[in-house]
Amino acid sequence: MVTTERPPSTGRLRAWMLEGLSDMGKGGGHTGPHAEPEPPHQGQRWWRVMCLTGVDYFSTLGYQPGIAALAAGLLSPIATIVLVIVTLAGALPVYRRVSEESPHGEGSIAMLERLLSFWQGKLFVLTLLGFAATDFLITITLSAADASTHLVENPHLTGTLHGHQMVITLFLVALLGAVFLKGFLEAIGVAVALVGIYLVLNVVVVVAGLWHVITAGHVITDWSSALVTEHGNVFVMIGVALIVFPKLALGLSGFETGVAVMPHVQGDPGDSEQRPAGRIRDTKKLLTTAALIMSCFLIATSFITTLLIPENEFKPGGAANGRALAYLAHEYLGNAFGTVYDVSTIAILWFAGASAMAGLLNLMPRYLPRYGMAPHWARAVRPMVIVFTLVAFLVTWIFDANVDKQGGAYATGVLVLISSAAIAVTIAARKAGQRGWTIGFGAIAAVFLYTTVVNVIERPDGVKIGACFIAGIILVSLLSRLARAFELRVTSVTLDPMAERFVRDMASRKMRFIANEPGHRDKAEYRDKVEQIRADNDMPEQEDFVFVEVTVTDPSEFEAGLTVRGEVLHGRYRVLTLESASIPNALAALLLHVRDVTGCTPHIYFEWTEGSPFANFLRFFLFGQGEVAPVTREVLREAEPDRSRRPRVHTG
Repeated sequence: MVTTERPPSTGRLRAWMLEGLSDMGKGGGHTGPHAEPEPPHQGQRWWRVMCLTGVDYFSTLGYQPGIAALAAGLLSPIATIVLVIVTLAGALPVYRRVSEESPHGEGSIAMLERLLSFWQGKLFVLTLLGFAATDFLITITLSAADASTHLVENPHLTGTLHGHQMVITLFLVALLGAVFLKGFLEAIGVAVALVGIYLVLNVVVVVAGLWHVITAGHVITDWSSALVTEHGNVFVMIGVALIVFPKLALGLSGFETGVAVMPHVQGDPGDSEQRPAGRIRDTKKLLTTAALIMSCFLIATSFITTLLIPENEFKPGGAANGRALAYLAHEYLGNAFGTVYDVSTIAILWFAGASAMAGLLNLMPRYLPRYGMAPHWARAVRPMVIVFTLVAFLVTWIFDANVDKQGGAYATGVLVLISSAAIAVTIAARKAGQRGWTIGFGAIAAVFLYTTVVNVIERPDGVKIGACFIAGIILVSLLSRLARAFELRVTSVTLDPMAERFVRDMASRKMRFIANEPGHRDKAEYRDKVEQIRADNDMPEQEDFVFVEVTVTDPSEFEAGLTVRGEVLHGRYRVLTLESASIPNALAALLLHVRDVTGCTPHIYFEWTEGSPFANFLRFFLFGQGEVAPVTREVLREAEPDRSRRPRVHTG
């Protein structure tokens, strides 16, 4: 006799792939730059956490000056000053307020989620998640593409690697995915080292560039003369700078990340989870310091790159395309220093991709499982890493591993998130009765909405990619919700003293429940219902019943606890009342709970629902009611495979 067994390696591979979220680190829970918070009062100093934000925010210096020069030409320094003003007077106040309203790292998406309920709220959040996915995924692909640019254009390697940028970019993305498959341990210390070295090297490049600008006086004269010749006067220059400003929006990235890492900030000993005042205060320091550092670098780097690098070098194929500061490092400080600068830039850009991947792995599970809109395997890290890596491959191929082509998509994701944050804080200020802040935040929101619209019109690639992510997320979410429709999704069942009394009393005899859709709740309603159930099921009059009534709350919710309250109506009818997102799931959870606490098998009686079964199923799927009897039975069947222990469902 020959027997065949499934190779044990298959089981091991499946167990490895579906290992829980704690797989990302030995401490359990999420890890990575957007991880679960540190234990209370054992977080990190705010300036160290700022470096965690900085691997995303500061790394944009690798490509931002070149993109600014391409977008604004000679006006790049002036357009960058406009960007800095919007950063300090717009984005910074908005996210300082977000840190107050959402101090546990949920960000503006959670603020807006609280404003909307039912399906419109869920769809709105899914839309924002689509743009967030655009932001994070393009961060991965754009950073990898720019890292490969620095590698390919290095004088020591350009002969060997030239023409292989696509392969190198895909390799960097794959390497990132491989690291997360193995397990990504958070290392704030690594972020501090990378950011510290990178900023010091940039200071050296900026000082060297400013020295050459000052010592070669004709450079400033030539630039100012060209500006006047091209644009006429200062007012025209400012007007044009305002028009091209949306193309520079990449320089606004990092604020959403700054709020996401809030739980890592060490608060005061007296902080509470409800009001972590110290954490909020230090997060504001983090955001302000990062914005000021970045603003200084943006102005200085746009100035020296515009004045010192020939215009043709910024264009695709030019030596400064996607690596303007590296070009200056090699040009004025030698190839040895330039190579060190390249290595530092490649490292921080790659780590920015790691930050974005960790952001994706923490953002999606924060919402989708709670909505019932993620497959079971989406709760594990490794399958999601594979999905995101494959999507990053696709995006890299679509954009040909080109930094300039991805700028529009990245800016769209950043601007949509900042616009949503501005709208959220405007609404929060209005609800708080702060008229001045409401007007101020409203004006900021208008600026960002204008910037977003202009960016979408001029560079529609971003909204196209965002729309693809949104469509994909919504489609997968709805299919997942449909596939999980018959799950028992009640997390706990709690009976009040009266309900417990009813259950104890019934346990001594046959446990019979009647599912009742509450109407006027008068005496006639319950009397007629009992008579109908007895007639439909041919039962004797001495049988005793307890009514169960479920009120649907928010049918778009998926998982929640269940509280059961008992009451006696009209002196004789015992009624259990429940509130739930789904009538069948609530009834199934109650029956299983009663069975477990009493050891008896309960029976429940229904009427058949009038109308089309398909239409009733849609009512159940969307509104938590409809074809109650068969769906209750199906939920019980999935939750309890043993038929002998399964509560009985009767329909007449």
